[in-house]
Amino acid sequence: MKIPEKAPDWHRYIKNIFEFSDIDKLNELVVAVEQRDEYAYWDKVKHLPMPENISPELAWAYLKFSRQSKIRRTPLVGEEGQHFGYWIPDNAFRNISYLDQHAGGEILIGDKTIHRSEQKRYLVNSLMEEAIASSLLEGAATTRKEAKEMLRSGRKPRDHAEQMIFNNYKTIVKIKDLVKSPLSNDLILELHRSMTVDTLDDPGESGRFRAVKDEAIAVRDAEGQTLYVPPSPEKIPKMMAVLYDYANTTEETQFTHPIIKAINLHFYLSYIHPFMDGNGRTARALFYWYMLKHGYWMFEYLTISRIFLISRAQYAKAFLYTEIDDLDLTYFISFHLKVVNNAVRNLIEYIRKKQKEAQEAARYLLQYPDLNDRQKALLRNALENPDRLYTIACHGSVHSVTYECARRDLLGLAKKGFLIITKKGREFIFVPSGKSMQKFPKAA
Repeated sequence: MKIPEKAPDWHRYIKNIFEFSDIDKLNELVVAVEQRDEYAYWDKVKHLPMPENISPELAWAYLKFSRQSKIRRTPLVGEEGQHFGYWIPDNAFRNISYLDQHAGGEILIGDKTIHRSEQKRYLVNSLMEEAIASSLLEGAATTRKEAKEMLRSGRKPRDHAEQMIFNNYKTIVKIKDLVKSPLSNDLILELHRSMTVDTLDDPGESGRFRAVKDEAIAVRDAEGQTLYVPPSPEKIPKMMAVLYDYANTTEETQFTHPIIKAINLHFYLSYIHPFMDGNGRTARALFYWYMLKHGYWMFEYLTISRIFLISRAQYAKAFLYTEIDDLDLTYFISFHLKVVNNAVRNLIEYIRKKQKEAQEAARYLLQYPDLNDRQKALLRNALENPDRLYTIACHGSVHSVTYECARRDLLGLAKKGFLIITKKGREFIFVPSGKSMQKFPKAA
């Protein structure tokens, strides 16, 4: 990945701004830049069409002058003691408003066509997707299909990549039980230990911060280019204390929106980079923890790392822009808000599709009043995945029921002709019956 070029020192052009005769042109340019979907850094601004007599350097200086007047400093400090800050452009306000309206989980909880067992399946599926994507971001080498098969079946991880995904999944499930606790060394170290157990070259690095005796680390891209060198180990305790105070303090002179604070916590833990490995996974887990702690229950169902994975370069640049441009967190906040909004929109679209299918299927299944919600959910899943193989252990894991309960479900569906029983070794395998499933309606 190409490291963004250093921007011109905008302070050098302040005098030119006040000597410029047509300040309205500069104001119009700034408004146009700030209304863009992306919070623009110098490497984008310099290529924009410029009004007559306005150089890219002058435009950048006025843009920076305008931004600095709106920046709100946070308690979060950089390696040299300077404070991170941010402001909220209009696009960011719109994204925050959308999340406040839609991220409370009411779409799932309030819709009577979505049964509790179906809600649970959405949750389990989403948690699996998040665990897989978060691990792939950190370099796990496997496929989503193989990873899901492992998590659904409950089998033990076969290699390092699967262990990473397994750890991520278990940690995400655990986060909901930690939301009542304040952020502390114990909580962060527990998250990291849970994320990294049996995945590090040195097992002793799991659940502990970097120390002076450790080898120096750096964040590098796929080509080995150094993107970022984190603070030295002796600075970690003080910076982590700042992180904890920021997360746990609710009485502030100025209100900080919980979504903004959650994003800033994500960034700052990544910036400190307190662990030898697993920093990204732990930082994303911290974001989830804070959002759930503040009542955004739809985040139980969201898969944000999958979108980060698709936008890996932009994810890295959002970090770099903040670091190199006066510690302006607005770059990372703006990018993160877009990612989260995309995840919410994708989930809502998915739910609407499922609601339509559920309504069609419910009418068809009226002729089978003895089927329970779990069995109906499996039939809908089999309709979308006619080649999928079902096992008792997998069905029990997906719906969080006992082995005996899952066995009765599958045998009942086989008895009605929806599933065919086969055997693989000592394990029973259930395959959708093509003839029966053809009668099952699918939403257009």
